[in-house]
Amino acid sequence: MYYYFTYILKKWKMIFGKKLNDFLNKKTSKQKIIVIYWPTASWKTGLSLEIAKLLNTEIISTDSRQIFRELNIWTWKITSEEMQWIKHHMIDFVNPDSEYSVWEFKYEAEKYIELLVWNWKIPILCWWTWLYIDSLIYDFDIPNVPADANLRNKLELERLEFWNQYIWDKLNEIDQNYAKELHPNNYRYVIRALEVKILTWKSKIDFRTEKSLKYDVLFLTPYDWNREELYNKINKRIQIMFDDWLVLEIQNLLKKYSKNDFWMKTIWYKEVVDYLEWNITLQECIELVQKNNRNYAKRQLTWFRKYEEDLQI
Repeated sequence: MYYYFTYILKKWKMIFGKKLNDFLNKKTSKQKIIVIYWPTASWKTGLSLEIAKLLNTEIISTDSRQIFRELNIWTWKITSEEMQWIKHHMIDFVNPDSEYSVWEFKYEAEKYIELLVWNWKIPILCWWTWLYIDSLIYDFDIPNVPADANLRNKLELERLEFWNQYIWDKLNEIDQNYAKELHPNNYRYVIRALEVKILTWKSKIDFRTEKSLKYDVLFLTPYDWNREELYNKINKRIQIMFDDWLVLEIQNLLKKYSKNDFWMKTIWYKEVVDYLEWNITLQECIELVQKNNRNYAKRQLTWFRKYEEDLQI
């Protein structure tokens, strides 16, 4: 593993050295910021650490699940040892039974960006929740549409009766373009998208059509477009999670929190709970998680391509 990682570092220096140097030396009126993107299991964490060391800066996590305490194995949360001496922000500060919105994330994360800028440091955004990344780097509106409790309750009752695919299909009927960006199991976002569409007759996409970059952004990705290798990494990572007592972690969480709490809305948890409730075997559970993770990576690839479109590369 050590020799492979050394090889990866040398490869990164060859690929990103000139890009990073040109970015640092470029004159611009905008604040500089670095975004390390692309799908899970693509060495983003390692790349972010190396650049943070080089620039003596800090990392802001843009992972919508690493914000939660106690969700460690399943979110592949970076450990204090893995962080080395690099400061990481927006990790491990919300209880699993608490809800947390993109608006709240944007408000808190921008404080760290401002603090780093004040100290003449270039912030690094890393990890893979694209909505969180976009909320920080683009100057577009996040729909400020107040929640409609009656409508949400109605949609939630329908979801509980007919399950996640049913409400996703409802969204797909009236907002096909945005539905394609969401997994059916990510039902909180599906319900919110339905709510915005029904109340305003506008897609959430409409709120970002006039987007522009707020910063001078350097987009970097360690992903090399080898999809087969990526899927193999995902499969291995999921197997390691199960070997590292993922099931026990979820069992312990279920002793303290309800499976209806916000933490259980994380995609892929349902499969493990199905196993714990004897609905599927452990092997079936692992294979389902691997399959759904690969499918999620496909959607990530589709979304993150727009960063390359913004760069016209």
